[in-house]
Amino acid sequence: MMPSFLISSSSQLKIYFKHAYNYLSTYAIYLFFIPLILTLGMRHLSDLDFNYLYTTYAHHLLHDYPLAVAAISFLLSTLMATLYFLVKLLSPKKIYLLDFSCYNHDPKFTMSRESAFEKMATFLTPDSLAFAAKVMDRSGVSDDTYIHGWEKFPPECTFSSGRQEAETVITGAVDDLLAKTGVNPNDIGVVIVNISTYNPVPSLSAMIVNKYKLRQDVISYTLGGMGCSAGIIAVDLAKRLLQVRRNTHALVMSLECPSSSYYSGTDKSKLVPMCLFRMGGAAVLLSNRSSHRRISKYELKHTLRTHLGADDAAYNCVVQEPDDDGVVGVTLSKTLMAVAGEALRANITALGPSVLPISQQLRYVAAIIARKVLKMKGVKPFVPDFKLAFDHFCIHAGGKAVLDEVEQNLKLTKWDMEPSRMTLFKYSNTSSSSLWYELAYAEAKGRIKKGDRVWQIGFGSGFKCGSAVWTALRTIDPHRQDNPWTNIIHHFPVT
Repeated sequence: MMPSFLISSSSQLKIYFKHAYNYLSTYAIYLFFIPLILTLGMRHLSDLDFNYLYTTYAHHLLHDYPLAVAAISFLLSTLMATLYFLVKLLSPKKIYLLDFSCYNHDPKFTMSRESAFEKMATFLTPDSLAFAAKVMDRSGVSDDTYIHGWEKFPPECTFSSGRQEAETVITGAVDDLLAKTGVNPNDIGVVIVNISTYNPVPSLSAMIVNKYKLRQDVISYTLGGMGCSAGIIAVDLAKRLLQVRRNTHALVMSLECPSSSYYSGTDKSKLVPMCLFRMGGAAVLLSNRSSHRRISKYELKHTLRTHLGADDAAYNCVVQEPDDDGVVGVTLSKTLMAVAGEALRANITALGPSVLPISQQLRYVAAIIARKVLKMKGVKPFVPDFKLAFDHFCIHAGGKAVLDEVEQNLKLTKWDMEPSRMTLFKYSNTSSSSLWYELAYAEAKGRIKKGDRVWQIGFGSGFKCGSAVWTALRTIDPHRQDNPWTNIIHHFPVT
């Protein structure tokens, strides 16, 4: 039976055509503006008296070969230059990803599951501890994990612990990124940090500006409370800013600080995040300089966000709130999987016209028309084969159940899911940065070839589903990569 969240609804055809129209209208100016100019030019040429022109000028050109060549060359050069500058003026700037760095955890933060339970037993009831054990046994996460400040866990001051964790992850990732790329901090014109539950004053983006002494006109933002899809939202915001700020770099920092918001109550719906979320982060450096294409790893092709926040059930499925005893935690409702499925369905319906081969689009639309318009019975819903559009899939490692659902519903293979599952196994849920640990895994495995297309999919509170599509500009040599997987990749995948 077809999974429920991919079964076409009566509104899917409208959604599809809406986004197809938006996509076409975006690029229509390139398709029609230049032909319009040429048409108007031809119309004005038709008003000219060619007999007069011939009598006056043609005989000179016919009898003066060098002059004729020069005149034709001048006209062609002018036309080509005009067309070139029109295209350059009207085309959006291309955005390149120079490189990215995932925080490489210090071994001192390693903690076994047994040790974690011993620490949790100091502030959880036996019933809550048993529930946490059940969650972790089914989580798809290894016995060893990374927890900031585990030797003093739970921390006496969660705020101070959160700041220390943020500083550790940010400096570790950004220092490595700047060393890899050789970019001068003064060349960074945009800084965006996304983090959900820890937002100090000054902001974490201000922390980066201060730490690396960035210039005074730097544009900086900190995105808070937007969940695990915020990394893609941050990339999309950086893309939009790079369209209007010329010849500069954008630094995107995605992280979470679980030590700042651990939950010590008895509400089981709030215990799940504490069992899964772990420290981690990734720094990404983008550029709009055309000269950087040859030294960049990827080109950003598409970003798309689907927001279901207008629906109450979607809005309330992930909420930070106090329990009956006043202890604050993040509640995950039982409707979360259904909402995530609906968000994914809407997102891929909108993304399809931009990425799918025309054969898949025609079959998709034909199936909807047959079922919903013509009311034909026995016509099964058509699920597009996204493996024809993408070579690699980086799906937010939010939990084993999430990955199982996406694998089944998008008909992905074990190979397709390997980066996501191994990231969940090794690092657990690092929130929005998990997408970058997954891409780093694919690079370390030597999977990324020139021209390959990468699809990053994130889910987050609100409720949102975000997509980012990248094209590899060169083959990534795994032996020249330095990321958290480099020295351990031979141990993976595990079963």
